[in-house]
Amino acid sequence: MRPIVIAGNWKMNTTPTEAGPLATELALAMTDDAVIRVVCPPAICLPAVAAALDGTGVAVGTQNVHAEQAGAFTGEISAAMVAPYVTWAIVGHSERRRDQGETDALIGRKLVRCREHGLRPILCVGETLDQRESGVAETIVLSQLAGALDGLDGEMRSAAASWLVIAYEPVWAIGTGRTATGVDAGRIAEVVRDGLQEHGIEAAAVPVLYGGSVTSAAVGEFLAEPGIDGALVGGASLKVDEMAGIVARAGITARARAVAAGR
Repeated sequence: MRPIVIAGNWKMNTTPTEAGPLATELALAMTDDAVIRVVCPPAICLPAVAAALDGTGVAVGTQNVHAEQAGAFTGEISAAMVAPYVTWAIVGHSERRRDQGETDALIGRKLVRCREHGLRPILCVGETLDQRESGVAETIVLSQLAGALDGLDGEMRSAAASWLVIAYEPVWAIGTGRTATGVDAGRIAEVVRDGLQEHGIEAAAVPVLYGGSVTSAAVGEFLAEPGIDGALVGGASLKVDEMAGIVARAGITARARAVAAGR
């Protein structure tokens, strides 16, 4: 049975002084251990958040890692630098594709760096509004997936079902207040798993999350889809009540699926 994962992406919000107390509040509100809970603050806040969440059962993730181990890359941060504080990493977020020009091949190298340092990556894929309206959403998602997975060697690929998580984030639904429907997201989850299977990965074991203006009111529609296994939450992840509601709803799904699986 695939786990249910709720990951909060704080993006470029909070200072180190603010981050620790917010993480503590979130941990006190997100107590359902049937759900994997992950908090991804800005890199400068990682030590404070890791200290605040130590022993709470809530994991810490980084929003990005560099594609190289080390070197002359001013302003960047490597997987080795964040590994003492995190166990998860967001890779290939649409905002980095857009603002930093990240390519699928570059993102694939970041997946490799994550695995070398024991980080579990959340690989983001998703189409723009123009691409969806042009009828090429599925083609774009498959292309992004293939481009990133091509960078994995045979050993990493054969074990990918145990560490890879995919987040489908329709770009047109991020920060706009618009959301895809549960049916839309469920269909893309099927497409993602088809693509994983084509790359020799045990697709049925890989969690697929939805990300795109996720709220406590809307998340149930996506979790009702059997192919959706959680959410990558943006702005709402900074709101304690919202995250509490999202995790509580995810816990219902986790328990229902456990019962259905006879566990």
